Amino acid sequence: MKKLRIGIIGAGGIAQSRHIPVLMKLSESASITAICDVNEDTAQLAAKKFGISSAFTDYKEVFNEKTDAVVICTPNKFHAEITAAALEAGLHVLCEKPMAMTEEECRKMIEARDRSGKVLAIAYHYRFMKEAQAAKKLISENEIGTPFAARARAMRRRKVPGWGVFTNKELQGGGSLIDYGCHLLDLSLWLLGNPAETEVSGTAYNTLSKMPDQVNLWGSFDHQSFDVDDHVTAYIKFANGASLLFETSWSANIERDDESLSLSGQHGGIDLFPLRLNQSKYGMLLNTHSEWLPGEEDYALTQARNFINSCLGSEEFMVKAEEAMQTTRIIDAIYSSSKRELY
Repeated sequence: MKKLRIGIIGAGGIAQSRHIPVLMKLSESASITAICDVNEDTAQLAAKKFGISSAFTDYKEVFNEKTDAVVICTPNKFHAEITAAALEAGLHVLCEKPMAMTEEECRKMIEARDRSGKVLAIAYHYRFMKEAQAAKKLISENEIGTPFAARARAMRRRKVPGWGVFTNKELQGGGSLIDYGCHLLDLSLWLLGNPAETEVSGTAYNTLSKMPDQVNLWGSFDHQSFDVDDHVTAYIKFANGASLLFETSWSANIERDDESLSLSGQHGGIDLFPLRLNQSKYGMLLNTHSEWLPGEEDYALTQARNFINSCLGSEEFMVKAEEAMQTTRIIDAIYSSSKRELY
């Protein structure tokens, strides 16, 4: 069986905690040939930790290491540039979310994909969760009819990531929405069938994170220089008449974290996390609660396997670049609706 030779570009937390470990579990079909980070110490330490033979500070060096594909784990600002360069070099690409900072950058990535004929995959891993997969199947089998209303919440009580570049607007493009909320936004769009959006209204806040004497469970940060969103609300309307009520936060005065998504259709509704099917049938209101068979669920592993198989030609990658571009376009529209002012 042919092995896919993969390079890692960006050796920070997401690479070391997710992508490298799952690729090592799939050693029968993939091998890691090289790793790169602009910080030489980070690259060298990651290479030593995971037994990767080559470490670089210039991502183009990875292309020369008999590599078939790359996983891009850099700050958002560099996604488009590195993705396009890798595709033009004849490599398949799995790029971390969000796809890019703007729709224009996404289009350039897609154009490079089309010229190269290679796979361009975006790592919206929530789609690979068992709840998401089951919900998609229920919708495709018309269990709820056509979904027309969705409600999504990606809410953390006090968990601003105080490490890395998460609060660096120049490198990331934003805060809670572009980092965390994008997962539930992408998942909502996918379950709705990715209808074209017609109206986007949103407001971005950083009221809590600008206050002194922070209580934060995920490290410290400078409240005086904090200039990204920590809370966003939005309402989105679609060409097919559907709508999405959306909210996300790194820092909210709520009882506990809340990650939820529900959809309403003509014949029923679906709640995720946990998965429930709610219907009106036979003169009764019915609610079906999910019970999963024993077995390991590792959505990061499923995503990596899907990427490898798509590069080898035996599957299609689940997250199409055009769909990921819509998520980026709506994120930008939410920020624009708020006029990029933070309240």
